[in-house]
Amino acid sequence: MDQQSMQYLRENPKLAEFVRYNPEWYRYLSRGPERIKEMEKEAKIFYGKTLPQQINTLNDRIQMISMLAEVAKAMKD
Repeated sequence: MDQQSMQYLRENPKLAEFVRYNPEWYRYLSRGPERIKEMEKEAKIFYGKTLPQQINTLNDRIQMISMLAEVAKAMKD
């Protein structure tokens, strides 16, 4: 892997962790350092940082809160 890619990974520890969990990216970045943007997109998917994933997470939390409110209401009665 070239020095520029290594430096970029040192500056972004989450991306470095992603590469450790997905070692095929060592090979991809060694052969084509320009694929770093593609790796960032894959890391966002891996960490659940894409907009659809965040919306799903928020929706799940809202459902959980509404269920807890229903349980609390049922226990109050």
